[in-house]
Amino acid sequence: MPPTPGATEADFHIYASYRGSKTTGFLGTLKVVRATDGRLLYPFDGASEMGPFQTKEEAIAAARRCGGEIVSADLARPEL
Repeated sequence: MPPTPGATEADFHIYASYRGSKTTGFLGTLKVVRATDGRLLYPFDGASEMGPFQTKEEAIAAARRCGGEIVSADLARPEL
């Protein structure tokens, strides 16, 4: 499939979750895929970890924010 930029936020899939525990702290996990061509935008080699956070809710919220920023950036300047 040829590289195809997304036109709206609906053209992206954001999968936000967490890993960890109260003892170790919670880390946000994220996967962002551009649905128009299946391109994986995140994670990428060298991507830093999100966290640690005190709660899983904080970790997921941070991952969602990061996902939204990645989508906005790709809409403005698509990575092709």
